[in-house]
Amino acid sequence: MHHHHSSKHIKQISNRLAKTIGHLEAIKKMVESDKDCSEILIQLSAVKSAVNNTATAILKEHLSHCLIHALEENDHKSLEDLHKAIDMFVK
Repeated sequence: MHHHHSSKHIKQISNRLAKTIGHLEAIKKMVESDKDCSEILIQLSAVKSAVNNTATAILKEHLSHCLIHALEENDHKSLEDLHKAIDMFVK
C-alpha cells in the first residue's frame, strides 16, 4: 500500500535533509582541509542528531496518519513493515 503525505510534510522533511546534506558537505571539506579530528567528530555528532530527528519526524507522521489509516483498513502488513523498518533503523 502506498501512502500519500501532505506537501507541507514533504517540504519539511526535504528541508531537513537538505540541511543535513549541506552539513555533511561542510564536514567533507573539513576533512579535506585536515581540520582537527575533535571538531570533525563534533560536527558528525550534529549530523547524526539531525538524521535521528528527521527519522523521528517521519515516524511521528507515519504513526499519526499512515498507520492509523492502515489499521482502519485492516492492513496488518503495514504494521509488520513498520516493525522491520524500526529494527533496521536502530541497528
